[in-house]
Amino acid sequence: MLRYITRRIVDLIPTLFLVAIIVFLITRMIPGDPASTMLGPQASVEEINNLREQLGLNDPLFQQFVDYVKQLFQFDLGYSIAYNRPVTELILERFPNTIVLTLFSLILSLIIGMTAGIVSAVKRGTFWDYAFSLISLIGVSIPVFWLGIMLVLLFSVYLGWLPSTGMGSMQNGIVDYFSHLILPGITLATIPMATFSRITRSSMLEVLEQNYIKTAKAKGVAGWLIVVKHALKNAMTPILTVLGMQVSSMLGGAVLTETIYSWPGMGRLIVDAINRRDFIVVQGTVLFLALLFVLINLLIDLLYTVVNPKVRLTKVAK
Repeated sequence: MLRYITRRIVDLIPTLFLVAIIVFLITRMIPGDPASTMLGPQASVEEINNLREQLGLNDPLFQQFVDYVKQLFQFDLGYSIAYNRPVTELILERFPNTIVLTLFSLILSLIIGMTAGIVSAVKRGTFWDYAFSLISLIGVSIPVFWLGIMLVLLFSVYLGWLPSTGMGSMQNGIVDYFSHLILPGITLATIPMATFSRITRSSMLEVLEQNYIKTAKAKGVAGWLIVVKHALKNAMTPILTVLGMQVSSMLGGAVLTETIYSWPGMGRLIVDAINRRDFIVVQGTVLFLALLFVLINLLIDLLYTVVNPKVRLTKVAK
């Protein structure tokens, strides 16, 4: 186990280095001059040139990349001129908001999605199976940006039940906090919810056909006990695989959701940085998210050994 974890951590270095190269090149391809965008249309040519010199934009592209890598080895993600703050501070300020939204959406999608999948598998071929399968198909097909706008129109504009933008504050009470969380949470959870439902159904159907399940039924074990204790536990491996992928996609999908609802998280930070041509913030946030993706995948691999003791990660590491 320790050897496997060590190897995966070492593998982080080339992965993140590749991400750093790609992000660095893409940010340099963004149309427009960052210095001109940051200073505005009233800035003089001299002011723009001074800022370009300060940002190192006048240096050759290779030299800019070398300076950027040197900063990374010093655990320095750079300094944002647009926000006039270090990128690390911006990430630490916005990341907890994204985590709150992601965790809420993940819990919502797991509870509803897995429950629907279990019911569909147990009630195979019935009305509930067809109904949940149809809803799941619609759920994975709905674009996030369209769903977010429709939810705002329905629950905020027409009905007036929920706030449309912003993040609530616990100082105004727990009701205000969660009322701001519901719409973006549902928007972000819809696709993972449908995905968990479909994967849980297919995995449960496969397990329910196993001989040990039939033996348990023959011995008179209660149906709910068979489903929860025996079938669901052995069906968790593919669900865990999808879990890691969905958490990563939810962190990435938060860009659209946070923009629609003006949620002050990492996704909104990236969009604002792109609009301001603040490539230093874009580089830092994307690299930070890439690190999270790799760590999440490592955590999911470790959870395999808890769910399925037959998995031995130490053998994989050899």
